[in-house]
Amino acid sequence: MATQQMNNTLNKWNSLLSKFTAWRIRRLTDKQLMLILSVIVGLLVGFAAVIIKNLVHLIQVWVSEVVAYKHGFLFIVAPLAGLSLTVVFVKYINRKPVRHGIPGVLFALSKKKGIMNTHNLYSSIVTSALTVGFGGSVGLEGPTVATGGAIGSTIGQMLRLSYKQITLLLGCACAGAMAAIFKAPIAAIVFALEVIMLDLTMAAIVPLLISSATATLTSYFFLGQNFLYSFSVTERFQLDQVLWYIIFAVFTGLLAVYFNRMYNFISELFEKLQNVFARLIIGGIILGIIIFLVPSLYGEGYEVINSSLRGQYGFLYDNTLYSAFRGSIWMTMILFMLLMLFKVIATTVTFGSGGVGGVFAPTLFTGGIAGLFFARVLGMAGVDVNSSNFALVGMAGMISAVIHAPLTAIFLIAEISGGYQLFMPLMIVATISYATTKIFVANSVYTIQLAKRGELLTHHKDKALLMMLKVSDLIETDFNVLRPSNTLGELVETIKFAHRNIFPVVEKDGTFRGMIKLDDIRHIMFNTELYNSIYVRDLMFMPEQAILSHDTVEEVAMKFKESGRYNITVLEHGKYLGFISRAKLFSSYRTLMEDFSEE
Repeated sequence: MATQQMNNTLNKWNSLLSKFTAWRIRRLTDKQLMLILSVIVGLLVGFAAVIIKNLVHLIQVWVSEVVAYKHGFLFIVAPLAGLSLTVVFVKYINRKPVRHGIPGVLFALSKKKGIMNTHNLYSSIVTSALTVGFGGSVGLEGPTVATGGAIGSTIGQMLRLSYKQITLLLGCACAGAMAAIFKAPIAAIVFALEVIMLDLTMAAIVPLLISSATATLTSYFFLGQNFLYSFSVTERFQLDQVLWYIIFAVFTGLLAVYFNRMYNFISELFEKLQNVFARLIIGGIILGIIIFLVPSLYGEGYEVINSSLRGQYGFLYDNTLYSAFRGSIWMTMILFMLLMLFKVIATTVTFGSGGVGGVFAPTLFTGGIAGLFFARVLGMAGVDVNSSNFALVGMAGMISAVIHAPLTAIFLIAEISGGYQLFMPLMIVATISYATTKIFVANSVYTIQLAKRGELLTHHKDKALLMMLKVSDLIETDFNVLRPSNTLGELVETIKFAHRNIFPVVEKDGTFRGMIKLDDIRHIMFNTELYNSIYVRDLMFMPEQAILSHDTVEEVAMKFKESGRYNITVLEHGKYLGFISRAKLFSSYRTLMEDFSEE
């Protein structure tokens, strides 16, 4: 009975959807539809950001009141409790892995035609709230972007939109998510263009603007219009400090190299642990110890960042084992270095243990601490600089270098802090920090794993389009297959009914042995005296090039270029799958390019 009701509901929904699709085709152009959808996506993503923020706040209040104060010794195990609840939810309730936000969106764009799992509509909200609310050392921007991406993708699938339209909706959702979580609409658009890899065209810009503005207004309505980070410029940029900003930019670039490499190193260690509960216990204990030693690493760290922007560093000693050393400048410098070096460890351990979150907040945290530390070092050397200004530009330097997005860093830090008067040092530090990191690290923390698997979408248009194609979709199987034991006579008989001039030679178990080209046997194919004395194994040859099933389409294109051939065999573990033709590859490429060309 329940199944029948469900089927009836589904049929009614499909009927309504079909009627709506027919109506909008008659009444709305594609551009009008995308403008309307960008408003809807912005509104929904704004609500999602508000829900995540408020849910985390409620959990944090409960944890701080019940655990931190009434049972202080449980403070260090609170993150383990949150991680445990997250793992239980993912394994037994959701039953599907919850991908990290931004890498998951990039993977959906490059390999899944913009399709994201519908469970991301709620799973990222629940898991990130449990992780961050209980003190996991990560941020909320990644899960918000994942939720927004799922909203855009789901709407696109429901309305049966094209790949190009779904991709644009995904970009609008990601821009809306960043705009709502940080209240930074301009930076959110730059983020979508720079990190999510959308093309800079008017067809994309206008929906991005609408979605970003709508999400920001939604966030303003529920969360207020205050800046995320409280900052006021008390000392303007001075030209004689340019050298110190340049040196600081190199410092943040090198710190970002450490951040990226440590992140990847610890991530790989946890990936070797196959048992999720082993990861949970080991990671939870390590995280608890780190937070016990350096309490400032607990949670997102927004209070620490705001203290840094005010030039204050009392958080180094508050509720710590080191309060007796409060007046020691050397202990202060040591604690600064511990925060800079251990934040990425605490963040990666949180992820490795099964937690869900983002790296934006940890990166901002590290940048703020780095700026305060650098200003103190200069002060010890007798150079008077404004520590608040350096904390601010340090945030931009770290964001630029860690996620490889200098423009996003510049506009984001200026918007979320109101520090537009420091635009010049923001540009100097963000640019040089990014350039320094690129010398040592080719990919950002978001893209390193995708790049290793050849799944990374980039702004290189040819490579991006090739990335969207799949080898499996290009394989042609309408070739007449021969056995090595076939005679020349049997080969000639096969040729009569073939419409291809290439014949793969394959064993019964599918093992590829070679191929025969029609041009190579023309001189003997009409000599009937040889029909029973010459065998296919005597005529076949093994081609010098073969496409492997795991090759990327970019690698396939390179093999065509290097070999000069028009058809290349596709193999999987030595087994014959078919051929890919040069014509099929470039025809598919042209079709995809037309789909993405401006109308």
